[in-house]
Amino acid sequence: MQLVRQGESGAFDLIYQRHSTAAFSLAYRMTGARAAAEDVVQEAFLSLWRSNARYDRTRGSVRTWVLGIVHNRAIDALRRSVKHDSRRASDEGIEERFEAADRTDVEAARRDEAQEVRSALKTLPPEQSKVIELAYFGGFTHSEIASMLQTPIGTVKGRMRLGLEKMRGQLGGLQELPS
Repeated sequence: MQLVRQGESGAFDLIYQRHSTAAFSLAYRMTGARAAAEDVVQEAFLSLWRSNARYDRTRGSVRTWVLGIVHNRAIDALRRSVKHDSRRASDEGIEERFEAADRTDVEAARRDEAQEVRSALKTLPPEQSKVIELAYFGGFTHSEIASMLQTPIGTVKGRMRLGLEKMRGQLGGLQELPS
């Protein structure tokens, strides 16, 4: 890292070779798009090069430092993307082009089904409904839920399994609606 700080391109190339795959993997998981991930990694390494490598070994490994830069750049890219998409949608009047959510037969059936699912969820014990809500509506993993609730992961999985079995029994009459 001292050589990178001194502007040694060979040292920078070595850092890039060692960490670019992990950097791309992180960026791709965060952005969900190959082109966006490539842009994030390029911005991160360009920033690393231009900043004269402000790496501090007391704060962690080089890989951790590089991935931290990538993480921050990916968040910036996601924020820019959301702002750009919403601005473009309103500028172009796209929201007016979307099909109206009329109460068609399918829409009415979906709303009824959603109400049945909500009702079934309310019949569960609070600890079971909480883990199901966090997983399906919050998008959290079992590990994240266990950490949030300060509960062993096996307990979280058990509560989710029991809750889903009870709901499945209550909702046995629901069938998949046509798209």
